[in-house]
Amino acid sequence: MPSSPTDVKPPGGLRQIPAGIWVLGCVSLLMDIASEMIHSLLPLFMVSVLGASALSVGLIEGLGESTALIVKIFSGTLSDYLGKRKGLAAFGYALGALSKPLFAMAPTAGVVLTARLVDRLGKGIRGAPRDALVADIAPPALRGAAFGLRQALDTVGAFLGPLLAVGLMLLWADDFRAVFWVAVVPALLSVALLMFGLREPETHNGARRTNPIRRDNLQRLNGAYWWVVMIGAVFTLARFSEAFLVLRAQQGGIPVALVPLVMVAMNVVYALAAYPFGKLSDRMSHTKLLALGLVVLIAADVVLGLSAHWSVVVVGVALWGVHMGITQGLLATMVADTAPADLRGTAYGMFNLVSGLAMLAASVLAGLLWDKLGAAATFHAGAVFCVLALGLLAIRGKSSGPIT
Repeated sequence: MPSSPTDVKPPGGLRQIPAGIWVLGCVSLLMDIASEMIHSLLPLFMVSVLGASALSVGLIEGLGESTALIVKIFSGTLSDYLGKRKGLAAFGYALGALSKPLFAMAPTAGVVLTARLVDRLGKGIRGAPRDALVADIAPPALRGAAFGLRQALDTVGAFLGPLLAVGLMLLWADDFRAVFWVAVVPALLSVALLMFGLREPETHNGARRTNPIRRDNLQRLNGAYWWVVMIGAVFTLARFSEAFLVLRAQQGGIPVALVPLVMVAMNVVYALAAYPFGKLSDRMSHTKLLALGLVVLIAADVVLGLSAHWSVVVVGVALWGVHMGITQGLLATMVADTAPADLRGTAYGMFNLVSGLAMLAASVLAGLLWDKLGAAATFHAGAVFCVLALGLLAIRGKSSGPIT
């Protein structure tokens, strides 16, 4: 059984994070700049240029994100079987880079869906091997800090991308397609950095490999791991696609060119919160941090349901960013802590398979509620799922004690 984070007092400090974690973080940063330059504008592009409905936006976002999460199981399992992570991760980043021109050329929502699926297929292929690489490289006592740092750098890209998008939209008079073409450059740079800047650790080399999804191997994923999988799925149901944050901002009358600043605000908060809360997770109860994250998300949903005024939306998306900073690196750390080292890729893949199905359901439901009952109903439904997740955490704590 993995030890409690309270059993070890890590020395902490950014200087103690291995160089490979910084490389992986910068690779994520560059790809997120490229992706968010597109994704921060994509809902508006689909609705205002291509004439798509909110349900179509929800369906495309849900299919895209769920594809990424579901594919992770196959790439994670393959990385365990081969004992290699870097090659699969690089292939996934390359697919993401190659998808970017499709957005710029898309004449219909159907082509956008194709581009989104290719992009998210790449994300799915790289996700589990990359997360397993972080767990392989980071010392156990610094694992939460390492995941927090990688997530923080990733999220820096997630707010730099929309900032660039805003600047270019203002400069080029709302030319969506020109902005999408520029996004190709940082995407290609991310692939080059991973290929030439990271040396894969030798942890998995030399051992006899077996099929990770054989029954005897899967039985090694214990009850603590499957609890993390279940709670991760409920979290995903409570937090649907961020595309609906962009649409909420548009309802408040924010100019089209400035709407991506909403995602900038969310990701600035996310980036600032990810490393401190990741470091904190090395020292305190994971269950308490999860509960705190849910309380913050409830607050975000309530605020976003109140009004579309820009000042209210900014408060709501800032709270959303705090929630992301608390929970995303934490859930990744919990998977690493509850899975055997030689099955980490499979463990991340299985975790994301279940979360992927939840993401598809959540985004489609959010789109339906938005079209039929309005934006407020979408955010109120998210708050209800948060309350259900808090109930699950409370039940778990009473029955067998918290997972730390």
